[in-house]
This record gives sequence, structure tokens and C-alpha cells, in this order.
Amino acid sequence: MATGTNDLPPGLRTAVMLVTAEGRLAYCNSAAKDMLLGAQAHGARFDDLLENAETLGRILPGTARRILDAAATDKAGETERFTLLDGRLILMATSPDADGVLIEWTDVTPFVEALRSQERDGLTGMLARPALIREISAVAASGERAALLYLNLDRFTGVNNMLGHLAGDNLLKKVAGRIAGLMAQGDVVARTGSDEFVILRRAGGEAVFDMAQSLLEMIARPFMVEGQVVHIGASLGLAFTDGSEGPEDLVRNARLALMKAKPEGGGGIQLFTDEMRDELKRRRLLEIDLRQAMALREFSLAFQPQYEIEGRRLIGFEALLRWQHPQRGAVSPAEFIPLAEDLGLIVPLGEWALRSACKAAAAWPLPLSISVNISPLQFRDPHIVATIVSALSASGLDPMRLELEVTEGALLLNSDAVMLIFQEIKALGVRFALDDFGTGYSSLSYLQKFPFDKIKIDQSFVRNLPGSKDGIAIIRAVAALGSSLGLSIIAEGVETEEQLATIYLNGCKQVQGYLFGRPLAPEAAEALVAKVLAAGVPREGGTP
Repeated sequence: MATGTNDLPPGLRTAVMLVTAEGRLAYCNSAAKDMLLGAQAHGARFDDLLENAETLGRILPGTARRILDAAATDKAGETERFTLLDGRLILMATSPDADGVLIEWTDVTPFVEALRSQERDGLTGMLARPALIREISAVAASGERAALLYLNLDRFTGVNNMLGHLAGDNLLKKVAGRIAGLMAQGDVVARTGSDEFVILRRAGGEAVFDMAQSLLEMIARPFMVEGQVVHIGASLGLAFTDGSEGPEDLVRNARLALMKAKPEGGGGIQLFTDEMRDELKRRRLLEIDLRQAMALREFSLAFQPQYEIEGRRLIGFEALLRWQHPQRGAVSPAEFIPLAEDLGLIVPLGEWALRSACKAAAAWPLPLSISVNISPLQFRDPHIVATIVSALSASGLDPMRLELEVTEGALLLNSDAVMLIFQEIKALGVRFALDDFGTGYSSLSYLQKFPFDKIKIDQSFVRNLPGSKDGIAIIRAVAALGSSLGLSIIAEGVETEEQLATIYLNGCKQVQGYLFGRPLAPEAAEALVAKVLAAGVPREGGTP
């Protein structure tokens, strides 16, 4: 039986009746009169009222007997569903009472209609994720062999940025139409994300791979959107049911396979493998450890020095998160930060890092800058501005000394909303640096739109210097761009004197990397600042 009416959402209309042991109606509220019984219900026999309602056509034939059976004293505590002649769905719950049986009829029609509206994606008309999960559950219960194809569009973000969201929506509808055209009878297709589609096919073997290839070929063909020819593509992850995992596990497996297909440049198909299953097990264990580390405060900050190349003058530090696990040892940020983002832990973890960095910098005897990385997901936190204000206030740090490093991923969430957040934070006096510059899709457009103060050249462009002509050209171009826009330029990952000389000769003025110093513990960073102060001028060594 279903759960009682107490488990339903608030706001639904409920008729309440008390039927005595003799079968008479001792009490009913106005909702009961309006819904079924009529105005002259009090004191009447309950069975007569129901039979009369059936005769008058208020309830469907046979409903009166079902209600009476469900209302029997020995069945109190159970529930029943029935439908009024006008189509409204009523959930009936009974409970024993000292004077008889208390009966509640709740009109759950609005609740059911709301659920049905969530069954479909409003843009494409395809199933939504909850409906997809139910379909997978049904297939699993039947024991059928099935495959899940998780498809993500390539280069869709670029279309959105260039042509606008309306054009992007139009493109998604066209993609959905092409996908639907390849579906066979019994296939289920859902839209589960902005540009993500999932297909459930009741089949196995090579036929599924043939279908996957057909999907990618169909989406790779040009689209006409807003009068322009648009070329995109798709990547696809594939997982098969094996009877041992639930529907959410199957979706997760297919999505992980998709993530493995994406780094190859798109357009690929990746099957979920046993190696990926082992990786998931390791991830689950790491997740448990990460949650425990949050509770036990196992995280710390390291501070990597940043220098002005001219005179090798210390100008600040970048705060870097570190996790020293009791058994695992040092866990790489590249491993635990994406996991923290997936688990929704990055907001409290990022807030802790921000507060700790501000507190440490406020204690330095020189007014050096402190750079703190901000995850894209932190921009979804409605309290981010208040958090920054609180961190600055609690530490006493001058806002001009705080620099927030963001990647293009933060700007892709919702550029208008993010712009407002930028403006609020900038009004505090805090500065912004665009991190990993040149590794994303449209950095130049972001520099025009957002009020950045600094560009960080990604270490991938520095690594192969001085032998990389492309790297030199990029550094020269970025330095010229920064000069024209009034932005500082800093290069990451500088490890050799040759790299330093190359970036300096091509216009880059600031640097960080192992050549100048590895990340330092808070005490070591404070000691370095004190050493610079004691030297009388904030500089180390000579010019390059």
C-alpha cells in the first residue's frame, strides 16, 4: 500500500470524516461536503452517502464498495486510491479512532500533474532524468539486456557564445530531432543536461555500437541555425546492464565512459570497462576519506612566491590547497579538488581556504598580495560576496591585497549573473586574475567583458621554452595584449633560467615557479617575508 497523506506535499486539499462504529458520519469538514457527500451529510449512514454519490454520478461505478472495504475497522491504517467522475485523483487514508474510523480523502491531482510535467524536458519534449531512471529500473527488473548511450555535444558552448542562447536552444531542438529519427521501437531517449542526451536501447552487441556510430555521424552533419551554417559534433559513452548495478549506477558508468571519450578531442565512442569500474571504487574510497578530512580538518595551505622579474622582487604569494592523508600521504589537488566540486564540498572548502589565506597574509610584515583560487562552483553560491567581506573583515586584510584567480569555467555558468558578482567584489577593492589563460575557448571575449587586473599564462606554454616557437609567439602576444589593456601578466611554471630569460625578453614582467621557489608552509612564507624586510628592500638576487 502507498504511504499516508502525511507524506504528501503541503497545499493539497483534504476532506476529513469521522465514521462511527455503527457506520454513521459523526463529523465531516467543508472539503468533504464539497468533494463528495453534499451538504446534508452529518448523521447519515456512510454507505448510503456513498451509494447516493455513485447513483448521482459523482464517483465511478464500483467505487462505493472499494471505499467501504478500505474504511472497515480492521483495515484502518491502509490507503486506497479512487477517481472522481471529473477525473480528480483521490488518495484515501484511514486511521483508528476511539469513536470509530477517521477517514481522509486528499485531492492529489495537482501533485500528480506537477509530477507529470517533470516527466518531460520543456525544450525538446524528451524524457527528463527521473523518467529515464524509472525506465531503466523497469528494464532491469525484467532482466532484459540493455545499453545506455550517454551523448554530449562538442563545441556547443562556442555556438552559444557566438550566436546567443536562443540560437543554442534552436540547435538543441534540431539535435533532438535527429536523435529521435534514429530511435527504434522500444528505445527511450532523455535530455539530462544542457547539451547531454541519454538513450536506453533494449539490445546488446554490435548493433548498439552501429547505432552509436550513426548518432555521431548524424550530429556531425551541418545544422542551419539563425541563417548560419553551424558545425558541431558529439562524444559518446556506452555502458551495458549486467544485473548487478542499479539505474543510477548505469547512468554513472555511461557518463564516466563519456568523460574518457572527451579528452581525445571529441567525436569518439568509449565503452565502460572493468578498469573504469576499479577507478570508480577508488573514487568512492577517496570520497569517504575526503568527507572525513573535511570533518577532521586535514587540509592546509602552501604559499608559492610570486616575483617581479626586474630585480627579482617578491610581490606576493599564491595560496595552494594541500591535503596530507594519514595513510595515503599527500593527495594531489588535481585528484581531490574535482571530487570536492562533484560532491558539493568545494564551497565550504574554498571558504576555509579564503579565510585562512587572508588571515596568513594579514600577519606578514610587508603588504604583499595574496592570490586565492575560486572554483567555478563557488560562483553559484549566493553568499560568495558576503563570504569575501567576512574574510576580509575578520582578518583585517586590505582588500587591495587580495587577488582572486578564476578560470573561464566560472564565466561560462551564467555570464550576466557572474558579471554582477564580479562588479560587487570589485567594488570592495579586490582584484581578479584570469587563470590558465589560453587553454579555453574564448578568453579574449572575457577580457573585454570582465574587469580583470591580471592574466596568468598557463604553464603549458612555458614548459617547452625556449625551443617552442608557438610558445614564444603566445607569450609575446599575451604580453602585448596585457600592455594594451593595462593588465599585469604573470607566467606560471618557470623552472629554468632559459625559460625565465625567454619570457622576460618577450614582454612578461612577473613570474612564479620552482626556479623562484616551491610552495612554502605558512611559517616558511612568513619567514621569507621577514627576510626580505630585513634586507631593507623587497628583492632577492639580481636581474635575469
